[in-house]
Amino acid sequence: MRKKTIILGIAGTALVLQPVLNRWCRNWGAEENEIEGPMPGDGLIPEPGVTTTRAVSIDAPASAVWPWLVQMGSGRGGAYTYDWIENLFGLDMHSADEILPAFQNLKVDDVLPFGASGPRMRVAVLEPESTLVFRSEDGRWVWSFLLREKDGVTRLISRNRIDVCGAAKVFYDVVMTPASLFMESRMLHGIRDRAELKNR
Repeated sequence: MRKKTIILGIAGTALVLQPVLNRWCRNWGAEENEIEGPMPGDGLIPEPGVTTTRAVSIDAPASAVWPWLVQMGSGRGGAYTYDWIENLFGLDMHSADEILPAFQNLKVDDVLPFGASGPRMRVAVLEPESTLVFRSEDGRWVWSFLLREKDGVTRLISRNRIDVCGAAKVFYDVVMTPASLFMESRMLHGIRDRAELKNR
């Protein structure tokens, strides 16, 4: 009986805290104006089922951050996260520690695959040293990056908007949102660390 009470207590606490934890996971590192404010690409999915806005401050100008963003991708500069996890899913990610000149000429309508069978992401918006927006070819996922520089420090803001509903939305809220935070926080720190190191 006591064991059952403890389990019910833990489950009840998790249920009560889930909205708070979910909001934290969705908005890790982002300031309130970044969470609430518009981002380029928002209009591509006007009413998403899931939105995450995450951010990090980088002690470097936007010009030092931009090269790391545009070379991201499978078979390119990688994702600056846990490559071994990405590659369990066949994504062929190998995070570069150098700026790769061959991948610096990204342009609107270029398509980047995420592994052999992953989603194909098309460049929807590109404004050098400012904005990079990808949209999945099925139109259900938009991933936007925005660089805001002030006094030599750059805010790197990442927003995901995903078109899901019903049971899929519950799955995203409970499983995918914390899992994506685990990967994306590493990615944002990976870009920060590389940009700051090269900017010294």
